Amino acid sequence: MNKYLKESLLIIFAVLPLIYLSIVWKSLPDIVPTHFNIDGVADNWSSKTTLIYLPGAMGFGIYLLMLIIPYIDPKKKIEQMGSKYYNLRFVLSFFMSVLTIYIIYISRIGNMKDSNLLFVIIGSLCALLGNYFQTVRPNYFVGIRTPWTLENEEIWKKTHRFGGKLWMLGGLLIVLLAFLIKNNVVFTKIFTALILLIAIIPIVYSYIEFQKEKKS
Repeated sequence: MNKYLKESLLIIFAVLPLIYLSIVWKSLPDIVPTHFNIDGVADNWSSKTTLIYLPGAMGFGIYLLMLIIPYIDPKKKIEQMGSKYYNLRFVLSFFMSVLTIYIIYISRIGNMKDSNLLFVIIGSLCALLGNYFQTVRPNYFVGIRTPWTLENEEIWKKTHRFGGKLWMLGGLLIVLLAFLIKNNVVFTKIFTALILLIAIIPIVYSYIEFQKEKKS
């Protein structure tokens, strides 16, 4: 695919929430909910103009950050990743677009009684990132960056193979449980525990593998 076409696709993802917001703008109340409690009930409100900043912060913010990272990478490791880095940008841009549109949608309807979609989005993103982690090369910006993975390329590979599988499993489990568990309080606790586990376990794993490597 032409590089300009590929870049245009990412820009489209960033613009889509703004298009959706412009379509529903007149149907939005002047004051919209901007935060929901664990039961999906709105507990904080703001002017609907605050929704304008969401696409900028989530869509264009991610797009611009990922765009400039290769230019500030001191060892140019990101450039060596080639299409793999674009794949990551594509996944993040797509999911940020979907997530922003969903946030605007729930602000419009005024509640988040059915929060399944939100957790399905997050779980799917974790699973796709996990698949991506298994192929990413050592760098300073993307992946499971600990003092031990950055110190040793073999530890990086082992940690990302292990962590990638863990993220995939955790993400898929979040998606599955989002449909099976209807109690928001129970599911939120399980979701939080799963996110903490897939975040912390690879860090501990990298330390353990580094100590093994050092002893050998």
